Order: sequence, then C-alpha cells, then structure tokens
Amino acid sequence: MTDAQPARPVPAGPLAGVRVAELGGIGPVPFCGMLLGDLGATVVRVDHPATAGRPSPFPVLHRNRRSIAVDLKQPQGADLVLRLVEDCDAVIEGFRPGAVERLGLGPDACLARNPRLVYGRMTGWGQDGPLAAEPGHDINYIALAGALHTIGPADGDPVPPLNLVGDFGGGGMLLALGVLGGVLSARATGRGQVVDAAMTDGTALQLAMTYGFLAQGRWEDRRGVNMLDGSAPYYGVYRCADGRHVAVGAIEPPFYVALLRVLGLTDDPLFARQQDRAAWPAMRARLERIFADRPRDEWAGLFEGQGACVTPVLSLTEAAEHPHNAARGTYRPLPPGGGSESASASTAGSASTAGPAPAPAPRFSGTPSAEPSAAVPVGADTDQVLTGLGVAPAEIAALRTKGVLG
Repeated sequence: MTDAQPARPVPAGPLAGVRVAELGGIGPVPFCGMLLGDLGATVVRVDHPATAGRPSPFPVLHRNRRSIAVDLKQPQGADLVLRLVEDCDAVIEGFRPGAVERLGLGPDACLARNPRLVYGRMTGWGQDGPLAAEPGHDINYIALAGALHTIGPADGDPVPPLNLVGDFGGGGMLLALGVLGGVLSARATGRGQVVDAAMTDGTALQLAMTYGFLAQGRWEDRRGVNMLDGSAPYYGVYRCADGRHVAVGAIEPPFYVALLRVLGLTDDPLFARQQDRAAWPAMRARLERIFADRPRDEWAGLFEGQGACVTPVLSLTEAAEHPHNAARGTYRPLPPGGGSESASASTAGSASTAGPAPAPAPRFSGTPSAEPSAAVPVGADTDQVLTGLGVAPAEIAALRTKGVLG
C-alpha cells in the first residue's frame, strides 16, 4: 500500500506502520478497525461500489480509515483486494462462514499471497459448530452464552444491555486483541494464521469472574439475587426526586461506612450488617425512600469527595460534559471533515458532524495516538489506494466503467 502522496496525516500511535484491510461490514468489525486505526494502524476499508460517494453511515466507527469502493463479487474486484493484502499485516472480515471463500478471498487465497498475513474472522457463533451458519445478532449471542440471563430484576425479564456485551466487548474488542496477538506472532515466526473470533466466545470470556463465583457457591444462577446484579442495597441504581438516578457502588466496608454517614444512617440498626441478605429488601426499600427525597444533582453534590462510590447516572450528552471527562478529554468533538481535499469537499452537507465522540483509548506515554480523523465518504480513497498498488489510471477508469469500482 505504498502511496504516491498520503491522503491522511501520517499515523501516530503504538500501531504506526501496521497495515490492515477491512472488508466492509457493520458492528464489531468496524469497531475493531476503529480501535486499530485509533492506535495508529493504517486501515483501508473495502466498501461496496453502490454506496460510493455517500457519507459514512457510521461517523465514529469509521474514523481513522481510508475507503475504497470495490465490487468483491466480480473476479477483477477480488483480485484488487488480493493485491491489497499482499502488503498488509492483517485482514479483518465479518461475513458468515464460507462467504469470503466463495468470493475467492478466504484465508487460503489471502495467505497464498502473503504468508505472514493475520486473517481475522468475526462471527457470532464461530467458524464451526452446529449454529455456525445460522444468522443472529448481539442479543442472540449473549443469550446463548449465558450473559443475558444474568441481567435484569428478579421479578422481571432479562434486560438487553444495548449491544455492548456481544458486538463490542465480546466481538470487536476480542477481534482486535486476536489480530494484535497474531501480528506479534507473525513478526516473531514469519508465519501468519487465522483468528477465529466469535461473539459467543467473547461473551463467555467476560463472564469469567461470574463463573468463578458460581463455582465457589458465591453466585446464584438466577437474576436479582446477587451482589453485582442490583439486588444488594449498596450496589444498585436509585431513582431521585426529579426522576433521574444515582448509582451506588459501596461494596467495600469503608465505602459502605461513608454511604451511611452521608445518608445519616450510621446508627441505624437495619444497616448494621452489610452482608445480611435477609435484610437486603428492607434496606433497599429504605434507601429508595431516602434517595427519592432529593434531586439527582443535589445528591451528587452531597456525595462529592466523600469516598462513598456514589455517582450520578448521566445521559450520553451529560457524560461528555462532565468535568472529569472534560479534564481528561474522554470525549472529543466529532472531526469536522475528511483528510484530503476531495474527501473534505465530499463530506460537506453529509451526516451531522456535531456532537461528542469517545476519544482513542488506552493512552500511551511514549507513542500517543493522534487526534482522530473524520470518517470519509464511501470510496473516497479508491483511486489513490489503487494507484499506490500500481494500478494504472487507465485501468482504474476501465474498472470503473465495468462497475468493479465505485
């Protein structure tokens, strides 16, 4: 992927110099690409030519990327991608098992072109097993892995935790870890490999502590009766007078003591034994009445600096504006435009770029990440990336006429 002239600022961060091809998809694979791009990897996303020129549908997930629009169903398009992966460290894709093989872009074809390649595969069920070919979404994967069963009230139904546990924590984050492990191995051995990342597996990994508690007899296999699932009065969410909420996490004795002190309950015999599960329902009912007496922000002010592990439950907008997050730069404004002149011009009038977005994380003292660059319109970098691969302008024009390129 040698370029005649870079379309984006030179990458900075611990992954500067790592090159990744991302076969376009939604959810966990773009999240993985975002994580790698945030840390300095050069990520080229391959999108469908029918969407070329449109604004990115995911203005945060698609940041720090280059985009080419190539029809993978045409042999000439697949061949262009194979030329792309020859100089990549990794490929990431999220198709159902067997789909990329039918396109001629499976692991065997790509590793034949580049034996050091790490081929990262993201699916819900994994590359094998009875459900491998079945469709599904985050809610299905976390249901089968056991996580969804644990979330929700004892007398109610399981509550989906957005699509954080399967798609992102157990999916894209797991794939990024697998790709980086594969790249380190390839650099040490000279041999690439396939990384099979399944959201069911990643969800199960996130239950490691819970399964440990279950094995020790410290966890009941039902909702709403365990310390961390909202049943403990000192670990849960309480509604305040204004309808907003505070989060209480006073698990350790010093934090519990601080909680009781602020609430004026230090000498109340009901709260004398923190771990008396028989008293938990009465304790929670009492705390519900107390927190309902004042608005959320008044409680936040009373608990500030008290070491009681009590915080306001903030909305998405409020979280970006909180003084702590502002001081650390946890959220940043969405970048206003693309990197190249053509990308910037094409971005004008596209989907709104106002509002906050999460900053790259984690933070590195010696190789800090650059400020994120904006998501570019679909296919904005097609000509430049292909030129860098040695494709002549006349060939690019001919491929575009045939519909291979956007």
